[in-house]
Amino acid sequence: MARIAVEQSLQSVKQYLQSKGHDVVDLNQNTQADAFVITGQDKDVMGMQDVTTKSTVINAKGLTPEEVYQMISNHLS
Repeated sequence: MARIAVEQSLQSVKQYLQSKGHDVVDLNQNTQADAFVITGQDKDVMGMQDVTTKSTVINAKGLTPEEVYQMISNHLS
C-alpha cells in the first residue's frame, strides 16, 4: 500500500486510511510519501515556499475521509 502523509488536524482521515491498509504518517518538512493530505488552511503547509513534489497533494477541506481515500486511489492507480 501507499505511504501517505496526513496533516495532524485530520485524524479522522488518518484513521480511515490506516483502516484501508495504508502506511500513514504525520506531515512534516522531511516527510517522504506517495501522497500528502492537507487541510488547505495554510498556504505554505510544509514551511517552504519552493517545495516541489511529484507526489499527489490532496486538499481535504470539505471532503469526507471516504472521498479523500477515493481521490488517493484514483491518483495512485
